[in-house]
Amino acid sequence: MSNYPKPDAATLVKIYEKMELIRQNDERAHKVVKAGRIIMPYYSPRGQEVIPSAISVSLTAQDYICTIYRGTHDMLAKGVPLKLLWAELAGRVTGTCKGKGGPMHITHPETGVMVTTGVVGSSMPIANGLAWASQLSGDGRVTIANFGDGAANIGAFHESLNMAALWKLPVIFVCQNNRYAEHTTFANSTAVERIGDRAASYGMPGITIDGNDPDVMYGAAKIAIDRARAGEGPTLIEAMTYRFNGHLLGDDGHYMDKEERQRAIAADPVARLRKRLIDEGALSEADAVRIETDISAQLDEAIEFALQSEYPALDEIRRDVFAHELA
Repeated sequence: MSNYPKPDAATLVKIYEKMELIRQNDERAHKVVKAGRIIMPYYSPRGQEVIPSAISVSLTAQDYICTIYRGTHDMLAKGVPLKLLWAELAGRVTGTCKGKGGPMHITHPETGVMVTTGVVGSSMPIANGLAWASQLSGDGRVTIANFGDGAANIGAFHESLNMAALWKLPVIFVCQNNRYAEHTTFANSTAVERIGDRAASYGMPGITIDGNDPDVMYGAAKIAIDRARAGEGPTLIEAMTYRFNGHLLGDDGHYMDKEERQRAIAADPVARLRKRLIDEGALSEADAVRIETDISAQLDEAIEFALQSEYPALDEIRRDVFAHELA
C-alpha cells in the first residue's frame, strides 16, 4: 500500500468537506424524523463517511454509481443536490423522483446516481449493465457498485463479478463492510475472513483495506478507477469500516458489541481528519468552522425547501409507470 497514490492537501480538504456534509446530514435526518416533521424510514451511514468521499474525488460528474438504501452518503458524495434530495425524502413533487421514490429510491442521473435500490445485492448487476453500455459506446465512463458485507453472500454478487471479469467491464465493486448485515455480525454470516479474497475466483484484482483511512481509500479507489477507465476491467474493493448506529432509526443496536462500538465512535473518521488537516496546516480552525457553518446553512435551506414544496398530484400515480398510458 506504500506505493498507492496519495491525495494532496487540496484533495484531502475536498474529502473532508464531503465527509462533514454526510455527518451533518445524518444528524439532521435524526432530528427531523424525531421531531415528526418528516415520516420516513432512515438508515444511518454514520461512520462510513470516508469511503464515498475518497472515491468520488476521482470520479467525474458523468461517471455512474449504483447504491443501496443505506447509501445516503454515496449520494451526497457524488453530488445529488441537497434541495432535491430532501424533497424526495419528504415525498414532495420537487424531489429527485417527484416524491414517488422516497428515501430508499433516490435517483439523480444528472450527477450519475443511477439507482438506489432496496433489494439487497441488486446494485451489482445494474452496475454491470451501465458499465456494459459504457463499454459498447466508448464513452469512457466508470461505474461504482456500492453494497454491504451481507450482499456479498447473495447470488447476484457472484454472477456480477464473474460477468464483469469475463467482459472486462469498467466497474468497481465496493463492499462497504461495516461488520453487520442488518442485525447479524460478519463472523456469523460469512465463512471467509476477507471478502476481498473472493476476487481471485473470478480473475480480477481484489483488496481489503481500511475504509476509514482517507489516504488508503483514495489510493485504492484511484488505481481501480484508472484501471477501469483504461479498459483493464473491474476491481473488488472491500473497505473495512464500522456502522455507528443500529440498522435503522429506532434500532438501539443492543446486539452490537458495546466496547467495539465505543472504540469505533471514539475514532470518528470525520473528527480525526478535521484534526489532521488543522495540524498539518491544510485548514485553519476558522476555515473548518466556515465549512461547517456553510453546510449547516445549506441544510437549513434544503429542509425548508422540501417542507414548503407540494405533495405530488393524484394524477402522478400513473405517470412514469407505463411507456404509454393505459386507456
